[in-house]
Amino acid sequence: MKKLIAYICLPAAMLFSGCEDFLDEMPDQRTQLNTPAKVSELLVTAYPRANYITFAEAMSDNVIDNYGNSNIYPINTNPFFWQDVEELNQDSPNYYWNNCYAAIAAANQALEACRMAANPKEYAAQKGEALVARAYAHFMLVTLYAKAYDPATAASDPGIPYVTEPETVVLKQYNRNTVAYVYEQIEKDLIEGLPLINDNVYSVPAYHFTRKAAHAFATRFYLFKQQPEKVIEHANLAFPSNNFAGSMRQINTTPYQTMTSSELAPAYTSPNESANLLLGETTSWWGRRYRQYRYNMNQATLNRIKAPLGINLAYKTYTSGNSYYMIKHIEHFVRTSINATSGVGYNMVPLLTTEEVLFNRAEAYTMLGRYDEALADMNTFLKVRVMNYNQNTHGLTEQRIKTYYSIDDTKQAYINAVLDLKRAEFVQEGMRWFDILRHKIPVVHMTSQSLGGEVHTLSADDPRRVLQIPQDALRAGIEPNPR
Repeated sequence: MKKLIAYICLPAAMLFSGCEDFLDEMPDQRTQLNTPAKVSELLVTAYPRANYITFAEAMSDNVIDNYGNSNIYPINTNPFFWQDVEELNQDSPNYYWNNCYAAIAAANQALEACRMAANPKEYAAQKGEALVARAYAHFMLVTLYAKAYDPATAASDPGIPYVTEPETVVLKQYNRNTVAYVYEQIEKDLIEGLPLINDNVYSVPAYHFTRKAAHAFATRFYLFKQQPEKVIEHANLAFPSNNFAGSMRQINTTPYQTMTSSELAPAYTSPNESANLLLGETTSWWGRRYRQYRYNMNQATLNRIKAPLGINLAYKTYTSGNSYYMIKHIEHFVRTSINATSGVGYNMVPLLTTEEVLFNRAEAYTMLGRYDEALADMNTFLKVRVMNYNQNTHGLTEQRIKTYYSIDDTKQAYINAVLDLKRAEFVQEGMRWFDILRHKIPVVHMTSQSLGGEVHTLSADDPRRVLQIPQDALRAGIEPNPR
């Protein structure tokens, strides 16, 4: 196996930037994490402080060359053409890689404190959160920087380093491992950590792995691992009373429909919104730039996406020049000093939601041929997404789905329906890219006539689907992903 020297982790000052006050008082984390409360403080930083939306959206089939927008940003342009992104700062693949490993380092430091405690049982909740957080960050890395899980090739496909110990040396070597190995370790951490989670230790549960959020993550993991029975099991554990409709965003109701544009984004990313099972605080310019990027959505693209199966969903849309969008994101700008004009932008991002769990279960039912149950889940979603919903007018049936897609294959028709509903729900959140990876969906990007009207195609097995390993890691000796 190729080795990777520890350029995957960030300096300690960056790893623990979310709890500066604590660090000011206790600079040596390893000797001072001596209460469950202090470990919990550290675990605030065990979630990636970066997001994937900018590059994941640009790589997907959600975007076009919206040539009326003249704003050219390499961080948007490179992914659109599936080129390796050289940008290092926020919203880049490199930044996401570093922040995932920073989160992993924090989780490992917390786990070390739990192991070293005189009374480890008192740290059970913190151990559970750390294990699941470590599993999540590794899962996101292997999803983006390695091939999608395939039972036939996972044992030989190169994965990513799975780090399970705190950093104690400046340079340390790691195995890249295989995709199969990484998945085994993720599952091990998830299974061990989930039962230990205690929701009562969180002051604001939406920013932590609660039991429900951990089960939600499990549905995503097992969907990628192609184990539909486990997807259904964890979806049902997340919502034991099957109350999905009441736990989703009530998009088609008066409160949402009467919100102003300035009210929508805070509501969408609110910790009080029951649909938000896990929120991430991320350093990002997405909240200000997504309407400005050249490669985004125009009216025709957005209208097509938000009307899956010919059913117009109740999402409110807006326009800025040629750019059409939904308002989901708001930037929290923090100035470098009181009178400064410069600062850092932060975006709150829903990482796991009720809606995703429902879609994951619907797809799992479909994979098992349980079509009536898959249909019920899809109609549950539509009941809170269609204005004046009427089952006879708007409800999906098997015949309606097959007719729309003009295919007789029931399973494929249902998969198409689930993915299109899911695409509409998560547009401009980066989620479509993960379904493109799982299902090997080809993507076609066409440039404007001003650039020659060229057609660029990402085929099902194109190696550019896998993000390139960051330059620092490559210089340390890790083998690059093929191009």
